[in-house]
Amino acid sequence: MPSLVRFIVFVAILSGLSACATLPRGAGLQSEVLATSSDAQSEPTGYAVAPVTRDLLAVYDAWPGDDAQRNNWIGRVQQPANRIIAPGDTLQIVVWNAEDSGLLNAPGQRQVTLPDMRVSPSGEIFLPFVGTLRVAGMSPERARARVEEKYVEVSPSAQVQINLIEGRQSTVSLIGGVGAPGVYPLPDTDFTVMGLIAQGGGVASGLTNPQIRLHRDGRIFGTSVARMLDNPSLDTTLVGGDKVYVEGDDRYFLSLGAAGSEAIHPFPKDSVSALDALSMIGGVSDTRANPQGILILREYAQSTVRTNGQSGPPDARMVFIVDLTSADGLFSAGRFPVQSGDLIYVTESPVTAAQTVFGLIGSVFGLANQVSSN
Repeated sequence: MPSLVRFIVFVAILSGLSACATLPRGAGLQSEVLATSSDAQSEPTGYAVAPVTRDLLAVYDAWPGDDAQRNNWIGRVQQPANRIIAPGDTLQIVVWNAEDSGLLNAPGQRQVTLPDMRVSPSGEIFLPFVGTLRVAGMSPERARARVEEKYVEVSPSAQVQINLIEGRQSTVSLIGGVGAPGVYPLPDTDFTVMGLIAQGGGVASGLTNPQIRLHRDGRIFGTSVARMLDNPSLDTTLVGGDKVYVEGDDRYFLSLGAAGSEAIHPFPKDSVSALDALSMIGGVSDTRANPQGILILREYAQSTVRTNGQSGPPDARMVFIVDLTSADGLFSAGRFPVQSGDLIYVTESPVTAAQTVFGLIGSVFGLANQVSSN
């Protein structure tokens, strides 16, 4: 009779297990995540599966990447380090005269400070007893010499001193992401982005992979601080009216499943490979993960889909499979770039599911023995 009781209890519990849709697990199996219907009348899966291998890396590189969504940048244009007068600037002019009296100075007066001269939109200023003079495009020293030439014609001993105050057209705005935001005058025509950031107190601490944004003529250009430091030719020359700000990299990827951590991860550098990403999430669970079933889920814009899969993905929703048990899979993962918004999903090992079943069966026998003993 006890044996019969144990058998009845065992069958009842197994029936309950078989009625359950899934066993208790932390992640899905690869076969479950990528399951397709054998029914020919069913709807398409709505995604495509692609392995990450050496032979296919070049194909994936031809597909749209993060760069397609990011801003372009302006390369550096080497300029002479001169100050140039521009419309909107102000000239402060002092005329020195050795004569006792003249057109500009009273008896005993040796210098005359003229009213501030604002450079007109046409690039000219008005000088008393001389008339209009075009100064835009000149250096302050060249303009001083030209003004002096004009005043020597009416006062032979005249000497001229000029101080240039840059107008808004000769200033740039440093908006944020630095120690001291503000409006800065262009000290010369070869003032660069990194020089401006340094003058503004440097990049603010706490920004992840700081990104530089430049507003010019209604367009936005962007690159990273690290990239600019590595390539000085990207340290672009500023022009009047530019607006610059620094912000943290807003790109991220997610990790779920039998991974070392389930979280949102910001990009710490411009390019993050699948191998980098796996290291950032703490690898995969030694006791749960399927190292052959690392899935990278990504969505492309529908406009980039190509039926041939060469210049674009064959489907807007792609699942890339990384195999960490082969040398080719490891090397390829190190060259496969993760994109912003990607989901790295580490599937469960089938062995874990089997262990769960065996554990439940062991529990069943324990329960059956307990029932029979009672």
